[in-house]
Amino acid sequence: MKLGLKLLQERAKVGSFWWPYISNLPETYTVPIFFSGEDIKNLQYAPLLCQVNKRCRFLLKFEQEVKNVLKNLKPSEHPFGGQDVDASSLGWAMSAVSSRAFRLYGKKLPNGTHSDIPMMLPLIDMCNHSFNPNARILQEQDAGNPKMLIKVVAEREIKQSDPLLLNYGCLSNDFFLLDYGFVIPSNPYDHIELKYDGALMDAASMAAGVSSPNFSSPAPWQQEILFQLNLDGEVPNLKVTIGGPELVEGRLLAALRVLLSNDREMVQRYDLSVLKSLSAEGPLGVANEVAAFRTIIALCVIALGHFPTKIMDDESLLKQGVSVSTELAIQFRMQKKSVIIDVMRDLTKRVKVLLSKETTTA
Repeated sequence: MKLGLKLLQERAKVGSFWWPYISNLPETYTVPIFFSGEDIKNLQYAPLLCQVNKRCRFLLKFEQEVKNVLKNLKPSEHPFGGQDVDASSLGWAMSAVSSRAFRLYGKKLPNGTHSDIPMMLPLIDMCNHSFNPNARILQEQDAGNPKMLIKVVAEREIKQSDPLLLNYGCLSNDFFLLDYGFVIPSNPYDHIELKYDGALMDAASMAAGVSSPNFSSPAPWQQEILFQLNLDGEVPNLKVTIGGPELVEGRLLAALRVLLSNDREMVQRYDLSVLKSLSAEGPLGVANEVAAFRTIIALCVIALGHFPTKIMDDESLLKQGVSVSTELAIQFRMQKKSVIIDVMRDLTKRVKVLLSKETTTA
């Protein structure tokens, strides 16, 4: 927002050095804070709705703070040349920065690391995003030098007329839509957020046919492990994710493996890092692993049920021709549903492999 205020100041300044750049910035942005109420609802995904509402509330509150400061200033002291600054212009500035700024090295800290500082880089910000970029940003280390160079360097041979592509970061579609105003199809870093809740886990494991789950009332030794996973205690972090490179967040997987086991000694043989790893094949036995995977599949079914529409409904809506913001909202929720379905497919295959191994062993 600080950089956004600087941008508004330069936009209001007569003869600003940056005017050729600022005059070419988009007048509107396709980020959710500018969606209609209906299209915000169309996102159908609570964690993102929460973020959008949080940003909108911040802008409305900040508008009042800015107006309170500006009303007592003389015209000669007005930082925006007497122009009105409201939630809409603040939202424009915040969106211009979030969709274009790069986080680069700021001042060197006493511990040798650098602080992050957002910078708007004219020309460089015309490069689009790709997880398979052909270029990268290189910054000289001397952040105190006013002539510090920031350049884009080719990572491989680039043909004439090919676009220069940078990796904006290994981000979920939540961040791409919130900050940049687009959605990446089949994003390998996209995931869904769930709240770790004993009653929800009990319901999922019972739906999966797992006998006598005890998520709501874990034994003291199991509770101790939940505490180590930061899923219990005074200030636990109950947000867990499904999807993305991990497929299942390690903390969730470890919690399920531990709570679906009654063998304290066997559990305590393993380090938490093993219990959190999906690559560690069934450390607590085949039956335990199958029960854990089936519980996650049931969790996915419950999560999918929270979306009011199915992917087929969404596809037919897109074919009807809709506004840009409606299209983005529908694409976003379709990708979230696809993440859930992909996780279910993957874990179903793993369950089949585990059961076939068990049958072969028997």
